[in-house]
Order: sequence, then C-alpha cells, then structure tokens
Amino acid sequence: MAKRNKAGQGRKKPGPGLREALRIPGGERVRLSAYAADATPAGPRNKAEGLAATARMGERLAGLQERLYAASTAGDRRRILLVLQGMDTSGKGGTVKHVIGLFNPSGCRIQAFKAPTREELDHPFLWRVTKALPRPGEIGIFDRSHYEDVLIARVRELVPRSRLDRRYDQINDFERSLVDDGVSVVKVFLHISYEQQRRRLLARLDNPDKHWKFNPGDIDERGLWPAYQKAYEIALERCSTADAPWYLVPADRKWYRDWAVSTLLLEQLEALDPRYPPGDFDVEECRRRLLNDG
Repeated sequence: MAKRNKAGQGRKKPGPGLREALRIPGGERVRLSAYAADATPAGPRNKAEGLAATARMGERLAGLQERLYAASTAGDRRRILLVLQGMDTSGKGGTVKHVIGLFNPSGCRIQAFKAPTREELDHPFLWRVTKALPRPGEIGIFDRSHYEDVLIARVRELVPRSRLDRRYDQINDFERSLVDDGVSVVKVFLHISYEQQRRRLLARLDNPDKHWKFNPGDIDERGLWPAYQKAYEIALERCSTADAPWYLVPADRKWYRDWAVSTLLLEQLEALDPRYPPGDFDVEECRRRLLNDG
C-alpha cells in the first residue's frame, strides 16, 4: 500500500491514486495478515482531518451523482455497483449510513443480502443478485453479495467443493458482463482485526440500545475466524480482475473507512465524468413564452 499523503487544504479533491493504493493485485497470493487493519494508507493524518475531508466530499459526490442520473435520461446506461464485504462488525452498515448518506437516496438502490430464501435456493446462486442490480444512472450498494456463496458456503461446506470452485469463474464472468453493460463494479473488502471485532461486540453488549444488533451466534462465528480469513484470501486472489478489482480498506478506524470508501466512489465518478444532457427544445422560445404568458 502507498505511503500516506499530507492532508490537503481547502476544497482540494482527493488524489487520483487511492484506487491503486488499495487495489488487490489480480492473480497474486493474498495474505490478510500482511495488511494492518488499523492502517490509514494514503489517508488524512488524523480523525479530525479525516472527518472534515469526508464531509467536504459530500457536495462533489452529490453533484456527480446527479449528473450520472441526468445522463441516464438521455440513454447513458452507466451506473455504479458498490459491493461491501467483511467480517461481522467490519462496518458494512456503517458505511451505508455514513458514506451513502452523502448521496441523494432516490438515486441509490441498497440491498442487504441475508441467508437465501427457499425461492432463492431453487435458482442459480447469481439469480437473486441479478434482480437487485442498479438501473442506469443509479448507484447500487450491496451489503454482502454474491461472494457469500464462496465465503460462508466454503467455511460451512454448504455445497460440494467442485461446485464451489466453479463459482469463482462464474463470478468473474458475471462481473465482466456487468462491466460490458455499463456497470462500474467497486468491490470493497472491509478489513477488521480479530481484536477490534471483540471490542465492537463487547460494546454492543455494554449498550442495551445495541442489543438488537448482537447475535450470540456471532461468538460462534469468531471461532471460525481462520477459516473465514482463508475463504476471503481465496476470493480476493481469484476474483480481483482488471474489470472488477478488489480494494482492501483497513476498517479498524471508522473515520478512515468512511473516507476511503467515499474517495473510491469519488474517483470512480470522476473517471466516468457524466455530463448533463443538452435540452432538445428551443430555450429562447420557451423563455419568450414564459415572459409573455401573463
């Protein structure tokens, strides 16, 4: 990962290099233990600067989102799909709240994937994901995703290993087809440490208002931590492609997580550079009619 940059001043937009700094190289061996979950690669110097930088991005993000949606009314099929994956308490819901909250909600399509229903189990594993994809001009957010079918399915041995191994190629083909159809796929792995997860789970137990977010089964899942880390490593190795790379965002520091995901989306929107479509009417004639209608 790249060295940290000095914090910008004023309204200076984030540098264009965060995607490269956080990208998981395709085809290379991944060891999550090599990445510090409390690191702040290429980020602001501290929490205060990080929160301020994220807030400053809000206006720019909202403006680009509006342009993306406006372009779709003229036939532009481009849209963005943000995929959030990570262990429990890594901050998927928090990212949706604090990052996607910077956008106009009417232009967002948020889907949280839970355990598949009986109907979903009767279809191929990508069926339910395809139904939830963003429409042209929208920003889609997956809280968990089709990757559950190579993560928990691997750890819990829910499907035969031969079928599981085929799914990586199916996922790559699926994401390639999305890109061909105008979808920018931004896949973010929120990397949290074992120790930080314990602290966040204890915080939920200590606060009665957070008990609804706690499940005793989360403790059982912690017992499978090494197996989940291995499953994530394999998914990151096999499914970080040129069309749809994975980005590893250290998630122990919530302020950095929010800044990084906001910056990744900003860079992607700036790369798309959507434009407002021109009007297909006579502006001056419409102005004349309005000025003379009374």
